[in-house]
Parts: sequence; C-alpha cells; structure tokens
Amino acid sequence: MLSRLLRRLLLGQFLVGALLGWLIARQTGVSSWLAAVTALLLPLMTTMLVSMATGIMSRAPGANALWWRSLFGEYWAWLRFGLRQLPWAKASPQVRLATADPSSDGSRIPVVLVHGYLCNHRVWDVMANRLRRAGHPVLGVDLEPLFTSIDLYAPLIEKAVAELCRQTGSEKVALIGHSMGGLAIRAWMRTYGTSRVARVITLGTPHVGTQIASRVKTDNGKQMLLRSAWLQELAASETASTRSLMRIAITPQDNIVYSQREQVLEGVPVTVFDGLGHLELCFNGAVAAWVLQQLEDPTLS
Repeated sequence: MLSRLLRRLLLGQFLVGALLGWLIARQTGVSSWLAAVTALLLPLMTTMLVSMATGIMSRAPGANALWWRSLFGEYWAWLRFGLRQLPWAKASPQVRLATADPSSDGSRIPVVLVHGYLCNHRVWDVMANRLRRAGHPVLGVDLEPLFTSIDLYAPLIEKAVAELCRQTGSEKVALIGHSMGGLAIRAWMRTYGTSRVARVITLGTPHVGTQIASRVKTDNGKQMLLRSAWLQELAASETASTRSLMRIAITPQDNIVYSQREQVLEGVPVTVFDGLGHLELCFNGAVAAWVLQQLEDPTLS
C-alpha cells in the first residue's frame, strides 16, 4: 500500500535528519536541538530538490515567469500531498454522497476519481469536496498494485463504476483522471465500453507519453514512455464516438508529463492552464471550476 510506503520513507528521513543533527551537534558543541531541526528540515529539503529537479528537466525553451510560479506552486503541492495527505490514506475509498446544496436538484452526474502514478485517492481531497458541494456524488479509486500494467487497473475502475451506479441509481458516470489515471480510464473504456460514460476528463495525462518515463523501469512506467507501442495501440482502438466523450486539460509548465503541448488526442477539446505544475492540477481552483463547467454541459446525458 502506497500510504504505508510513504510513511516509512518519511520516518526514514526524520531518523536520518535527526542522526545528522546529533552528529553535527556532537562535533561542534552546538545545541542538541539541532537534531530536531534537521529531522524536520530533511523531508522539506528533499521535497524541494525533487520539485526543482523535475522542473528543470521539463523546462520548455523560452520559459518565462510562469515557470517560476509553477516551480513554487509544485513545491507546495509536493509538501501538501507528500507530507499531509497521501501517507495517511488508511482506509479504502468509499462513495461520498453530495453535501446539502440548495442550488442542486440532486440529479448531478456521479463522478469516479482516478489518481496517477505513485499517488492514491487522497490526491483528490480538494476536488472531491468541490464536486460534492456542487451536488455530485464521488468515489475514488486506489490503483494497486503500484507497479503493474495499466491494463490491469481496468477491473478496479469497473468495480468503482458499478458501485457508484448501484448506490446512486444512475445509469452513467463521469470519470476524472489525473496523469496515469487518464490512461487507466481509457484502458477501462477499451475493455468495458462506453455505455455508462457521460464524460471523461483528464488532467495532465501523458496521452502520447512522457520523457520522464525513460527513467522508470516498471511495467506502467514503460507504457508511459513517449510514443510507446502501448500508447499507440490504445489510441488506435478508440473511435470518434469514444473521443467525443473526452475533455483534456494540460499545463505548459507540467514538470512530470512533457513535452507538454503534445499531450492531446485527435478530436478531443483541449484546455490549457498556464503557470501550474503537474500535481497542482488536482486542487487548483481554476481547474476545479473548469471541471464543474464540463460536468454541467447540457449535452451530458
């Protein structure tokens, strides 16, 4: 389980930081409080280095001040998710019904939320609350095991779709996928069809692959390689009718999925959000407002 792995990594960083602080304090004679300070600082510094490294590797030619904004924003996102949310997902996601909303008639489309690589359903905390306040029942999916073929996640999504339809009485759902989650949704549609799909929305999904995946040796990582055979086969399996259900959001400052502006599919409308990092797409207010707008499209059936 990812949350358990992340908790162990955090504990390891705290212990290493405390040991370093203790050794420095012992050698220099400074206060032993240095051990506690370095224990806290090490996870923060590690997160900063990761966000900076991915930002620099993915920086597009001609990047401007928006790149700097995305760099700081993504660091905050890594802190938020890596320290506060993802490690503490102890329970399996459950259907969360819409909260009381006078403006909602109770018939808003239910939504299945599918996270990306090395994440879990807690990445959707902010988005899920926005959706529920707008009248949409939601259900998150945890894609596990972590390092397997994306095709093997299709039954997990099918289970979530069936459960959400059962509990809400709806015949159709919308599905929102972040990063690899968008590919998992497309793999699910290839296997189970689109008869229960009202809308598919993808955020920062590597539809044509990402260069960063060249450093990943897992099965799902290899599938996300830029222009991989798996991605080309997935695209070839989709009809114009399937593509008409989809909407894509990208950011030109995406620090994980790049080349950023290539992440489009023929026949699918694309919306660009400038100045955001990869993880920021999951909780940014403008993105959430756009998602709600897509779900309120009168053509949705």
